[in-house]
Amino acid sequence: MRSFTLVLLLSSLLTSTFAQSDFSVTVHPFTIDGFDGLQSFVSATHDGHILIIGGRKDGLHQRQPFASFLASDNNTTIHLLHPETGGHWSESVSALPEPLQEQLQSTNMQFHQVDNQLIITGGYGFSPSMNDHITYAMLTVVDVPALVSALLNDGDIAPAFQYVPDFRMAVTGGYLQHLQDTFYLVGGHRFTGRYNPHNGPSFEQEYSNSIRRFIIENIDSDPSIGWYETWTDEMNLHRRDYNLVKQVFPGEELGMTAFSGVFQHAVDLPFLNAVDITGAGYTVNNDFEQHLNHYHCGTAPIYDTTTGDMHTLFFGGMSQFYLDAKGELQEDQEVPFVPTIGRVTRHADGSMTEQRVGELPALLGAGSEFIPVDNTLDWQPDIQMLNLPAAGDSLFIGYLVGGIESTQPNIFFINDGTQSVATNSLFRVYLKPEGLSNNQEVPAQPKLQSLLLSPNPAVNQLQLSFELAEASTVLATMVDYQGKIIRQTDLGYLGAGEQTATLGIEDLPTGAYLLNLTAGQSQVVERFLKK
Repeated sequence: MRSFTLVLLLSSLLTSTFAQSDFSVTVHPFTIDGFDGLQSFVSATHDGHILIIGGRKDGLHQRQPFASFLASDNNTTIHLLHPETGGHWSESVSALPEPLQEQLQSTNMQFHQVDNQLIITGGYGFSPSMNDHITYAMLTVVDVPALVSALLNDGDIAPAFQYVPDFRMAVTGGYLQHLQDTFYLVGGHRFTGRYNPHNGPSFEQEYSNSIRRFIIENIDSDPSIGWYETWTDEMNLHRRDYNLVKQVFPGEELGMTAFSGVFQHAVDLPFLNAVDITGAGYTVNNDFEQHLNHYHCGTAPIYDTTTGDMHTLFFGGMSQFYLDAKGELQEDQEVPFVPTIGRVTRHADGSMTEQRVGELPALLGAGSEFIPVDNTLDWQPDIQMLNLPAAGDSLFIGYLVGGIESTQPNIFFINDGTQSVATNSLFRVYLKPEGLSNNQEVPAQPKLQSLLLSPNPAVNQLQLSFELAEASTVLATMVDYQGKIIRQTDLGYLGAGEQTATLGIEDLPTGAYLLNLTAGQSQVVERFLKK
């Protein structure tokens, strides 16, 4: 009996140790002859090949309107890479009809591959036909095997493409994803004219503030958008250049999460909260704040079927925060380039944590793409399954391709085009098992601790009671149930500790509202009824 008990105890201990095993991330760089480097491009895969369309050949855009997003730095070449053999094939987009030529040399297009079809929307760049920089109102469908075959065999690439104009697809800097039979075009903005960081008269900008859901009809022959609806949230979907990543939520519900991005209504800095999206709707997650990897970068979703942990890896990019050599969180509001490989883990109980699990060899990752290989979930090919090898070995999970490489963290105000480049490096990415984790965890630092609204329902006045972890400027924003911002009230700079404020609501129509309270970049939300 004693022996049996000991076996059970050892078995339990081993199972617990295995379930709690951690991993770090390492990368090994290499190059492919003929591939000179790109950032913010479209990618797809087929039979070990990586297809690359559009994007830019330069580094970070310059801030002067006359020098930013030059047409001469558009990528006008379709590239096909075979990383294992070093193979490279290419063809100019000039072989395509003019509307496709223009869209497919733009930057920050939204895209998603479903089986053998690559769906592309929008993108920003100089349009010769319009003689201006525009966001393209286009939906394009690419037959990936047909295009790969044409590139390999020096054939005609045009039959692999279909396209249709549609003003609802005029978005850049957002994301395109797919759940079941429905596509999700999330966030982003429509930008027309020359970039100007001083908000001068050279451009018009309109944030999407929405999740646009739609079905593509006749996708194989004559594609068009059929059923279409929009979920609007001017407060939390007012984001671009972020990361949208497929997720397995607790209970194995499939969805996606919008992580970080720019810019918040209350402050000209990245979002720290996240938005979880499923087929049933979306939920703003203010309980977790992401401090690492705020701009678009390569991402890798990895699910642990044993523990139910959903890991998301973020490769470098730009971030308002970073961990120093001592593991202490530092802030830089210029939002510099960082080498951080971050990991956000959504645990089986729904709680979330963030760690630094590795570093890139330079200031890399912004505008890059991660290309996974094999080992995906049977029921969700966009997510890889965590299957760590024995200690001492490493698990190859895919390639990090392209992106911006900067010579120093902050170059925006000195950028003359020489401080950064579009890297021609590719990286093999490996997970390394760690028996005892050496990964540095990012401490949770929410500025807002709680929010209580009273009375609720209310008639003339609404009293707010909340607690600040530190002194901060506080903004109260009322949002209706259509996602429209109704009113914003600056409560001023308030000290740490318990606080109260009163808002007049006598002129509000009867109905349900959301009260978003923002302190710096932290946010809490409560629902109230106006009688």
